[in-house]
Amino acid sequence: MTRLSVEMLAADPVEPITSAGHAQLGIAVLAGIAVIVLLITKFRLHAFLALTIGSLALGAFAGAPLDKAITSFSAGLGSTVAGVGVLIALGAILGKLLADSGGADQIVDTILAKAGGRYMPWAMVLIASVIGLPLFFEVGIVLLIPVVLMVAKRGNYSLMRIGIPALAGLSVMHGLIPPHPGPLVAIDAVDANLGVTLALGILVAVPTVIIAGPVFSKYAARWVDVPAPEKMIPQRASEDLEKRPGFGVTIATVLLPVVLMLAKALVDIVVDDPEHMVQRVFDVIGSPLIALLAAVLVAIFTLGRAAGFTKDRISSTVEKSLAPIAGILLIVGAGGGFKQTLIDSGVGQMILDISEDWSIPALLLAWLIAVAIRLATGSATVATISAAGLVAPLAADMSTTHTALLVLAIGAGSLFFSHVNDAGFWLVKEYFGLSVGQTIKTWSVMETIISVVAGGLIMLLSLVI
Repeated sequence: MTRLSVEMLAADPVEPITSAGHAQLGIAVLAGIAVIVLLITKFRLHAFLALTIGSLALGAFAGAPLDKAITSFSAGLGSTVAGVGVLIALGAILGKLLADSGGADQIVDTILAKAGGRYMPWAMVLIASVIGLPLFFEVGIVLLIPVVLMVAKRGNYSLMRIGIPALAGLSVMHGLIPPHPGPLVAIDAVDANLGVTLALGILVAVPTVIIAGPVFSKYAARWVDVPAPEKMIPQRASEDLEKRPGFGVTIATVLLPVVLMLAKALVDIVVDDPEHMVQRVFDVIGSPLIALLAAVLVAIFTLGRAAGFTKDRISSTVEKSLAPIAGILLIVGAGGGFKQTLIDSGVGQMILDISEDWSIPALLLAWLIAVAIRLATGSATVATISAAGLVAPLAADMSTTHTALLVLAIGAGSLFFSHVNDAGFWLVKEYFGLSVGQTIKTWSVMETIISVVAGGLIMLLSLVI
């Protein structure tokens, strides 16, 4: 029975809950995942409840005493929320300030004013990628939909030529770049270096978003040529504001946490002395908590106050940003509990043995597992959390860079072929006024391109670094 990664996933390591053989564990894993998939897809149960029940089912199928399965689930839930819960909350606050202050609209309008004609799809990718850094995917879609529809209508562009690049930018950020919940949870699960993961994630994201965005949109526009549905154009946040923050200061605020985290990674490489004063300073200011907290505090002044928000308005904005993430936090926490149950039941050792016996590269195995769970559940977050729990032991003997690539492989796999069991599928369908078939030919294919291209680039990187 393996104890790998237990110490990093729980403050108080728990004892193995079972010593079942590989055959029984394999059946238990399949049964546990099947329970989760069935509850989410057939019975439309919330993912939090499905993951909780699935974790207990996994323990039961593995032959574990129920009290030990509960202990493992609780330890995993607590450690995951402690590790990423505050970061998700800070990211939500930053995103809400960006949206409500008109900062996001300022970025959009400035870039669109500089772009035109054949450069417009590239402008949409840039807009979505920058705005998508601090925003959850669903929030980013709601924020960018008015822009996509207005640009397509006023410039007489194909809706897909403008919409696909924007969706690609948001989706790539969501799957590969922290501080989004999926990458953060995977980083926590495999004990990866956040700065290195962020740097490699950007390296993979740039060519991926170009291929899945502007390049693929040419073909998507030919396959599905639809006009922008006017009835779906909602009001923009800044239409009710007398003033809004400037472009430069908004960009600087959004990129601040990324710059701080990347700076820490660079100092770690250059200095490489944990006792050195410079590295100790950057270890603090470049930690995700401090980097995001600093960005939020700066945003209160550069975004909130710049938009003329009173103290009460800023307080209200912060409060409103936290309510929508309750469900995300519960899903992430329950996913952490499922992950810990997998590890404590000995599944980690089974995965290690399988990867050795079948000679499957660890990164490819992580990608395939995430793909399978994504196709079954429809949730990129659930796929990331579950896959991270299954492959976490594979990171034990990996280098820092390969551990980061393991996180990215999971993230890439979690984006594969969004279809009818994914909430994002229906969000895109309704906002763009598409049929199910048209949504599959555009959105679903785009997601698959992102997953395959990013996965391929990650495999190539693993050969050279």
